[in-house]
Amino acid sequence: MEVSYTYIVQCSDGTYYTGWTNSLEKRVRVHNSGRGAKYTRSRRPVKLVYYEVFDDRTEAMRREAAIKKMDRSQKEKLVERMRLPICCKKETGRIHGQGQ
Repeated sequence: MEVSYTYIVQCSDGTYYTGWTNSLEKRVRVHNSGRGAKYTRSRRPVKLVYYEVFDDRTEAMRREAAIKKMDRSQKEKLVERMRLPICCKKETGRIHGQGQ
């Protein structure tokens, strides 16, 4: 079974873009190459600041839609949670630190 990801990248102008993918590293590279979403093309480079892991793409797509409905302050709380040291994170089984 292939995992899917919901992610947030921070654009060079400070805005956030949310998407889903089954290859997180590849998707960020595609955004930074200018072949990603139209929104990110003129806002490169982008930096991965948040992601969640799901067992199937339907879950990832639902979470993407939910995050896109959030206001900026709610998204910033998600991003801040990702920045916390692993020892300080609440174990949810769904959110993983970068590089893990």
